[in-house]
Formats: sequence, C-alpha cells, structure tokens
Amino acid sequence: GVDLIALGDDIGMQSTPMMDPNLWLRYLQPRLKKVISAAKEVNPDVIISYHSCGFVTPFIDGLIEAGIEVLNPLQPESVNVKEIYNKYSNKIAFWGAIGTQTTMPFGTPEDVNAAIEHIAEMSSEKKGFLISPTHIIEPEVSWDNLHAYIRKIKELNRNLV
Repeated sequence: GVDLIALGDDIGMQSTPMMDPNLWLRYLQPRLKKVISAAKEVNPDVIISYHSCGFVTPFIDGLIEAGIEVLNPLQPESVNVKEIYNKYSNKIAFWGAIGTQTTMPFGTPEDVNAAIEHIAEMSSEKKGFLISPTHIIEPEVSWDNLHAYIRKIKELNRNLV
C-alpha cells in the first residue's frame, strides 16, 4: 500500500567512504538486496530510495544491483554530480544536488537559482532528478535563499505541464 520505501545508512563521509567498499559489498549489500527483494515481492511497483550523505561514488554500482531506484542525496560538496548523473542516470534516479553546506546557507538567491538551473539543464533530456537541498534546511539558510529555492522550483514545475 505504499509508493516509496526509504532505506539508508550513511556509508560516505565528506570526501571518503565511511567503510571499505569491498567490505560493504561483501557483508551489507547482500542483506540490503534481500530486504529490497522482500519488499518487491509484496509490491513490485514500490519505489526503493536509499539515503547516504557524503562520498558514495564507490557504492553506486552495488546499490543499483541491490535494487535501489533513487539515490538521496547527490551531495555536491562530496561528489561530482554531473559525472555521476551522466554515468548512472539510465539506471537510477537522483534526489538532491543543491548544497546545504555551501549554496543554501552561504550563497545568494542568485546562486540558489543558478544551482537549480544547472541541475535542471543537466538533467533535461534524461530526467530522473528530484532537485532539492541535499539535507535539511539549517537555521543558517536565509529566508531569501529559501524563497528563491521555492520560487525557482515552482517556476520549473509550471514549465513542465
């Protein structure tokens, strides 16, 4: 009866994996695959999302093999968003890419708009990108930046219909 199941563990730190990717692949990925298989047996249409902050690049192939359909977030402070999108967008959807350590708290409204436009342009042909802040909106984020984000996303959504 659900549309989406959100799973996750932080397996990446800011610029390195949190654990050896080979150990993750050997011990944790098979268990993740079993959980996803069980969910898909009950509801084959359920979307499986996975959350891990940080540098997740070495894990993406294993996440896809396990059955992950949406990866949250692509954190621009930790990964090359464009490179990952270009390599994997035909296999998995992405959620995030607007930096909550950089653009949202320390940028200007123009920077927020530019970041959103960049991801929208990059993903315009293949789609598969939920453009959002990479994590929660911290108190340091100005109202101007928050409103700029909301306005730009609404504008993009209007242009889609």
